[in-house]
Amino acid sequence: MPRSIWNGTVSFGLVHVPVKLYSATESKTVSFREVHLPDGARTEHRRFCSAEDREVPYEEVVKGFEVADGEYVVLDKDEIAAAAGPRNRLVDVEAFVPAGDIDPVFYERTYYLGARDGGEDGYALLREALAATGRAAVGRFTFHNREYVAAIRPMGDVLALHTMRFADEVVAGNDVEIGEPRRAPSDREVKMASQLVASLHEEFDPAARRDEYREAVLDLIRRKAAGEEIETPREEAPEEEPDLAAALEASLGGKG
Repeated sequence: MPRSIWNGTVSFGLVHVPVKLYSATESKTVSFREVHLPDGARTEHRRFCSAEDREVPYEEVVKGFEVADGEYVVLDKDEIAAAAGPRNRLVDVEAFVPAGDIDPVFYERTYYLGARDGGEDGYALLREALAATGRAAVGRFTFHNREYVAAIRPMGDVLALHTMRFADEVVAGNDVEIGEPRRAPSDREVKMASQLVASLHEEFDPAARRDEYREAVLDLIRRKAAGEEIETPREEAPEEEPDLAAALEASLGGKG
């Protein structure tokens, strides 16, 4: 049974649903330690006081905000939590929006919501209402000392909560360099590209793809641990710019 990481209430209208928050994802990234090259010993990062020129224990380290040069205001975790006020344990739903209207660029992390004792009926009601209307509940909540916009939507039999970026945290794509094409795509090229897209159509299956890079890194680690000498690949020369029409036709097996 997974352990919940936050307990609170989802509130919409006069309905209050006690919920628990669970992680929906976990990192599978290969982690490396920092080691000292000459002897292979693991290195350590220590907390050092710049004024006393000595290492200090963890319990003497607190969070401080610099208000002037070298002057800090220190807040403990209870004081930081107090900044959230009554929203500290509340997902306050402000609106219900069409789920498809939310651009994925705004999604940050995904969590699962479960029902706490006494919240089962309200949980089921919210899940069914969102599924029936195709909408997501959008509101705010404070988590890990930060306020988030959150979107709640059904995901199978459970409710998923997505933390979201604020609009000013999303960089507009207007300044991205895409260059000017030398010519507009021809009707024939657009038709062949559309045929290629259609020929590669499939229903999305997240389990159909795996992290091949991670597997390759783990395999390299096993080989080097066994004493194998690892050869680094040579950098390949850049390919010539393709003839788009020829590349499309070849991709379609000459059926363009």
